[in-house]
Amino acid sequence: MAKTGVVEGDPITVATAKAATELKRELQRLVKAILSEDDINVDAIDKTHQTLFALKDLKLKRQSSFRTSPDSARVLPDEFRCSLSKELMRDPVIVSTGQTYDRPFIQKWLKAGNRTCPRTQQVLSHTILTPNHLIREMISQWCKNNGIQMPDPVQYLNDEGSTEADRDLFFSLLEKMSSILSDQKVAARELRLLTKKMPSFRALFGESADAIPQLLRPLSRSNSGVHPNLQEDIITTLLNLSIHDNNKKLVAETPMVVPLLMDALRSGTIETRSNAAAALFTLSALDSNKELIGKSGALKPLVELVDEGNPVAMKDVASAIFSLCIIHDNKARAVRDGAVRVILKNIMNNVHVDELLAILAMLSTNQKAIEEMGDLGAVPCLLNIIRETSCARSKENCIAILYTICYTDRTKWKIIRDEEKTYGTVSQLAENGTARAKRKANGILDRLNRAVNLTHTA
Repeated sequence: MAKTGVVEGDPITVATAKAATELKRELQRLVKAILSEDDINVDAIDKTHQTLFALKDLKLKRQSSFRTSPDSARVLPDEFRCSLSKELMRDPVIVSTGQTYDRPFIQKWLKAGNRTCPRTQQVLSHTILTPNHLIREMISQWCKNNGIQMPDPVQYLNDEGSTEADRDLFFSLLEKMSSILSDQKVAARELRLLTKKMPSFRALFGESADAIPQLLRPLSRSNSGVHPNLQEDIITTLLNLSIHDNNKKLVAETPMVVPLLMDALRSGTIETRSNAAAALFTLSALDSNKELIGKSGALKPLVELVDEGNPVAMKDVASAIFSLCIIHDNKARAVRDGAVRVILKNIMNNVHVDELLAILAMLSTNQKAIEEMGDLGAVPCLLNIIRETSCARSKENCIAILYTICYTDRTKWKIIRDEEKTYGTVSQLAENGTARAKRKANGILDRLNRAVNLTHTA
């Protein structure tokens, strides 16, 4: 008699059999209801589908339940187990470190944003999953010898996993990106939609070294200008890809990506330019990408786009500049590229004040930026915002910038002192602001008081 892989009378087996019986009864009732009615009972049909899928799932679980038995745990070779699931592997694949895992579980690990090998903790050089045909053949033979039916790997993929049909479509669309313009436009639009809706398509780009260069080919080889819609769809697809955590490093380090995003910031539809900025923002979530993007010169076209003041793109551009300027070197680059003048101009024109103030506060640790702010009339502007805005974070950013100016440029103390005499702006913030705002406001007041005392003493 063939082995079943479970102990007779095992509680899990008994419970599974009972559940299967109940599902079959429910299925009989639903089929009877469908057949007995003249009209089509859509609700009963939907429930029938659900019951059938539940039965199928139960069947698969029953086939794999042998692993709960002490005997099976002893018999099952460790090399056949996935170290993530602790279960028999159905679709063994190899990662870049040479370790083997069951495809759906390593896919889930990668989709969660992990970039290391679960077993060795080494950083993965890429996320391509290579089928381990040898192990699969050995598992298949072992299952056969033990009377266990091995489910088809496709049935075992989770909801986020890609199917062979997905892969075929993916590579077909990439091939069209090297075809005539009409084919490129159709393929680019479809890739844009698929990468927006399906995480599995975003992941596929990380499994093929040539996928991103193929996507970008129409932009990189065109000497006579790119069709605006084609450029928009390709740049937006890059944005969709950059959302996938595992793709951030791969996308940014593909040589042509950042230069093409910089080109897109200067040309194309406003949506193209906005999405290019959004892509740079998303990619800059990694510190290594911040440095790479900054060294590439991307801050200059971002600053130029802020200078234009288009409200559609402003939020994405501001987010990108803020994220990039978290690292010290990029602050200096932004200041050198004229960010202080451009940002202050927009703040004074009441354009996206809250977002731009956050960048200005970030830049205020740069000495040259502080000098420019003083020369460009930032002090009265910031004091006016503190008086008029209801946004606590904007008040905090304003007083933080004023605190730095106050400590580096004594010529601006008179403006702040006059503001205090007329409105008591800083004093009010010292009482009612956020914790940080109170500290900065009290620091300014202490500085002013000491200056007055010194004057009287002299």
